[in-house]
Amino acid sequence: MEILIAIIGIIVAILIAALIAFLFLALATKRIALDAERRVPRSGKIVAIDGNRIHYIDEGEGQPILFIHGLGAQLHQFRQPLFHHFPDGFRLIALDRPGSGYSRRARGAGGTLTEQATVIRRFIETLKLERPLLVGHSLGGAIALATAILHPDSISGLALLSPHTQTSGKVPPGFEPLYIRSPLRRWLTAWTVAVPMARKYATQTLAFIFAPQKAPADYMTEGGGYLGLRPSHFYGTSTDFVDARRDGPELETRYGEIAIPVGILFGTADRVTDHEVHGLGMVGRISGLELELAEGVGHMPQYAEPEKVIAFIRRMAAKTA
Repeated sequence: MEILIAIIGIIVAILIAALIAFLFLALATKRIALDAERRVPRSGKIVAIDGNRIHYIDEGEGQPILFIHGLGAQLHQFRQPLFHHFPDGFRLIALDRPGSGYSRRARGAGGTLTEQATVIRRFIETLKLERPLLVGHSLGGAIALATAILHPDSISGLALLSPHTQTSGKVPPGFEPLYIRSPLRRWLTAWTVAVPMARKYATQTLAFIFAPQKAPADYMTEGGGYLGLRPSHFYGTSTDFVDARRDGPELETRYGEIAIPVGILFGTADRVTDHEVHGLGMVGRISGLELELAEGVGHMPQYAEPEKVIAFIRRMAAKTA
């Protein structure tokens, strides 16, 4: 009996210690998240779509162009480097995908490419956009491609920047912390270690994403980088990373069905998505595909070569006008 009481006492002590540790980390996470939202407040409008709450910005008049950001990003990754430099004659719309930035994912919804493509179609319908050109960066490129396959009548063409186009069987190095298949474990990670660790290694993370170029000095504020330091954002990013791998391989077999104009701009020094696999590997898989390589540019061409990117987007817009 004494041994049993001792064991129970040890278990209770461990549980109390775990609870205290969780509360401490959760409070630290909440403090970091509130500071992030103070530094980068909501700047656009909110629209309800099938239980999702989508945050977006809508600027200018003319031919509509809809921008879809990549994994762990948000709308400022287009707004900061591109929007102020676009000529007149275009309506520029950028959204935070469900679970990212200031957008909320519908209860019970996931982050498969099929689900996200449906949100894009419904967003287009809700804003009454007339077949916009989709600009997709990184994972946003995969979502744009899925939209072209599943909802071709909703859009006029694709302009893809460093797009993810091929799903391998292995989790890429550096992305293992995001591959959390259990929603409960994902939530616990988001509210304990994820945000403090993300803040600690923010400089190294940005160096990896932008390499060989450097991140802008004001990226954390004007580029929205601080918004990644929130538990909701980590949870959404992990959900996207896990779920996009579910239907990505099947959709990739259907690239040949795409009949609208498609262009890809890829940096040859991209360390996140290999231009030979995800760019050159698309040659011959989509009829009339236009591929442009930016020598020495990394994963963020919209920052490294904004004029080249704008010229590329305008060229694709002219094909669809």
